[in-house]
Amino acid sequence: MDAFRLALAQVNPTVGDVEGNVLRIVAGIGRARDRGAHLVAFPELAIPGYPPEDLLLMPSFLAANRAGLEQVAAAVHGITALVGFVDSDGRDIYNAAAILHEGEIAAIYHKVYLPNYAVFDEYRYFQAGRRPLLFTLHGAVVGVNICEDIWYPAGPTELQALAGAQLVVNISASPYYAGKGRARERMLATRAADNVVFVAMCNVVGGQDELVFDGGSVILNARGEVVARARQFEEDLLIADLDLPAVFRRRLHDPRRRQERPAAGAAVEWVELKAPLPTPQSGEGRAGGSGAAGIATLLDADAEVYQALVLATRDYVRKNGFQKAVIALSGGLDSALTAAIAADALGPENVTGVAMPTRYSSPISGEDAAALAQNLGLHFLTVPIDGAFQSYLDMLAAPFQGRSPDVTEENIQARIRGNVLMALSNKFGWLVLTTGNKSELATGYCTLYGDMAGGFAVLKDVLKTRVYRLAHYRNTLGPAIPERTLSRPPSAELRPDQRDEDSLGPYATLDPILEAYVEEDCSLEEIVARGYDEAAVRRILRLVDGAEYKRRQGAPGVKITPRAFGKDRRLPVTNRYRQ
Repeated sequence: MDAFRLALAQVNPTVGDVEGNVLRIVAGIGRARDRGAHLVAFPELAIPGYPPEDLLLMPSFLAANRAGLEQVAAAVHGITALVGFVDSDGRDIYNAAAILHEGEIAAIYHKVYLPNYAVFDEYRYFQAGRRPLLFTLHGAVVGVNICEDIWYPAGPTELQALAGAQLVVNISASPYYAGKGRARERMLATRAADNVVFVAMCNVVGGQDELVFDGGSVILNARGEVVARARQFEEDLLIADLDLPAVFRRRLHDPRRRQERPAAGAAVEWVELKAPLPTPQSGEGRAGGSGAAGIATLLDADAEVYQALVLATRDYVRKNGFQKAVIALSGGLDSALTAAIAADALGPENVTGVAMPTRYSSPISGEDAAALAQNLGLHFLTVPIDGAFQSYLDMLAAPFQGRSPDVTEENIQARIRGNVLMALSNKFGWLVLTTGNKSELATGYCTLYGDMAGGFAVLKDVLKTRVYRLAHYRNTLGPAIPERTLSRPPSAELRPDQRDEDSLGPYATLDPILEAYVEEDCSLEEIVARGYDEAAVRRILRLVDGAEYKRRQGAPGVKITPRAFGKDRRLPVTNRYRQ
């Protein structure tokens, strides 16, 4: 055979939707077969969706997942498929990959390395596999492993290559954070070059609760060079013709491998698959399923994060059964960026912006909110709440007698707005998208049951300085956020002449301190050593530590940094440790 045709089906499954995921996989198998692929791979746990979390503790869910695999297997003819699922041997369960061939489950591989850090909890659920797997198909020797397996230099990939694999296919569910795709490709290039083997990683794409998966499936040759790459943040079918005999020619020049190969061969499981060769269609190799170029260009930093937020928002809304969203539009930057993301994710016709002015709202805030809605094509409502605010003040006048106005009155306004949004949500079935950013949530500069009230926190992991960068980026795609919104000093407008930086200090100083403390776990002394004022650092760290109870009650939001609040950074609420 001149070339081995490999297809990577980068799909967007939904956790728990076994029936829907099976239909998606079967359709992908058909498209890959029509393109003459010898082998098509699907992502990690593609049948149950990733991560299924405590669904894995339900025997009925495990049975449905197995039935789904058997349904997929029955559809595999004229091609071989590699599909992620949950395997059970009656004693334990495994994160597994099934090799499906001519209507049958020909072999099963169990993931060896189970991640149990950051957002991962795989030791909570799975038993680790013990033996790498190789299979032969149309003369090609192929190794299969799963996600974390390939991150270890001395892991299954090394053994499989030493035992004779020309191609190692890794099926993954690798969660996104900014820059992750490039770092992942550097690692894969190292595995390919060090082991003189083609490496193909099929990654999942889509949003799942607080995680978003970027796709970017990729194939690298035995020199560690990218020969094909799928698009980021989109479903794709990546197809490439691989010159596998080149691996043999290259290995002839490295006699060191011969000393280790016998031991490696004895350590792996071998499966031989026999079938007639498929007929290649149209001679198209190294091409995306939608006619895209074989090596999709990686997005730059701001575009990448923006598309992650769009995809995560779309999937959270749609996969949870909603069609429309509602957002409080204050005329400020955070709500403007949230609205732009929602419009791009759901379509502007499915987003309603609501201005809720009080006596402290400046006229230009309402003007900017209306201009934003017009630019984006949103439905726009104005619901004045000053009357409701005054009713609260009158109602509480007696118990508050003798007390000066303070943050209490500010929070009343925020909570009235939260009530209005939730009333609209109840009445019309709209999901409330909250607008707070990571700088605010970190320091507690937000109101429980007020601006934190809602179903999904789009900017939960986005520091304010990045909010500005993303807003400028969005405006390069078309008119969206008014220039005055970008240039005005941020203000909650809950008291006269209020400015965010009066409470938090300059964001240019605040955000690096938050990044050091929250994302890097730096100590007080280490942060001060970077040149920041000690008193300011102490104050900011105290605010972060004291706001954990608020964050615990907030809406989920998408992770786009290496260390996000919620599923990733986990601290006790009842906690007296302070630096």
